[in-house]
Amino acid sequence: MSSTDNFLVSEAQLVLEQARKEKAETLKTLGEPLELFGKALALEIKDGFAWIAENTSTIRKLDLESGKTLQIYKGHTGPVTSLAFCDRTPGSGDQELLITGSWDKSIRVWDTVTKQQVSCTPDAHSDFVKTFHVFPSLRLLVSGSSDKIVRFWDISQPESPEPLKSLGSISSHTRPVECLDGAATSETSAILFTGDTMGVIKVWNLQKDTGTPPRWNATEKDAINHHRTRINELRYGNGQLWTASADETVRVLQYKANDTHNKSPTPPAPITHPVAVRAILPLSLSDLGESYLITAAGDVLRTYDVSEPDHPELLSEIDAHAHDITDIKLWVRKTTKEGGKTYTEPWIITTSLDKTIRRWKLTDLLKPPPPPPKSEAKPEAKPTALSQSELTEEEERELAELMEDD
Repeated sequence: MSSTDNFLVSEAQLVLEQARKEKAETLKTLGEPLELFGKALALEIKDGFAWIAENTSTIRKLDLESGKTLQIYKGHTGPVTSLAFCDRTPGSGDQELLITGSWDKSIRVWDTVTKQQVSCTPDAHSDFVKTFHVFPSLRLLVSGSSDKIVRFWDISQPESPEPLKSLGSISSHTRPVECLDGAATSETSAILFTGDTMGVIKVWNLQKDTGTPPRWNATEKDAINHHRTRINELRYGNGQLWTASADETVRVLQYKANDTHNKSPTPPAPITHPVAVRAILPLSLSDLGESYLITAAGDVLRTYDVSEPDHPELLSEIDAHAHDITDIKLWVRKTTKEGGKTYTEPWIITTSLDKTIRRWKLTDLLKPPPPPPKSEAKPEAKPTALSQSELTEEEERELAELMEDD
């Protein structure tokens, strides 16, 4: 690729970029923004810290109170897309080991105390690593990839410097696997949900084969086809499966892991959006247990009351970022007041391709203040790829496919 290719930018793209700059200036104080060096592709919140996977091939640990970057992990050679934690020793609950996946096809394990890389599993997949799910009690890591394969990895000895041991795989998807979720159902079994770019969700019964070496066998239990195109996020818990799709909808399905007839016969109507839904946060699945749903579609953050699933109520709609929101997570903020008493308050954390991470009080989302004035010249914002100065041509095409409507 010659350097002159960087000048081949459409007029519409230039207008869009200018509009985003103007919007960024308008929103410069909204949501108590923290500036990032790269574009955030994934987010995890733990103990008051944000762990951010960036397109700059780095992972950043950031203090949500001060906004300071505390640690940076470097080693991947492509954008980092997947983050997960596991215990140093089984059952300890310390979650001191960080697992990361990248477009460089590798899976890496890091010690968050020493900040050192523990191990690297190169070519864990034959294409970009896209998503993780950890079953802590089973000491099992599941990864999904653009190569259409779901793989199982042994994390019973996560401090070993050797590459992770493969414990099996699933190869029935015909399109890239975008997201995973599930739950352990016993000491040797689990239910796993896998979603792909075709809009297909598959449900699997996982069973551990206690041979030497042990393996995980997957039996397809069900296929769910209620979305028209790419599944961007899956959230499972309390017998509910929440899904977000590029078909501009969010759906919830009653799905009990151990029942033979587990799907609700008449699921609620979808919650529709004007553009693809990239991320969701059903607070009913969190420790809060509240009947609220927060969604990210484009650069807009929406909050719904879903106490009546057939009649969700839109509570707020906030023009939250200057570019597409990539992730939403809950932060239970702890504050020690005078006298030593500790108070907790729920906050919502969002990341975006606008290179910011923003912090929102849940109470403000439930009853938001008036929105800031909008630029009159703002055109319809459509997802776009990252600039060529940050990604290769191959990676630009991949990110464009991720962000655009199929």
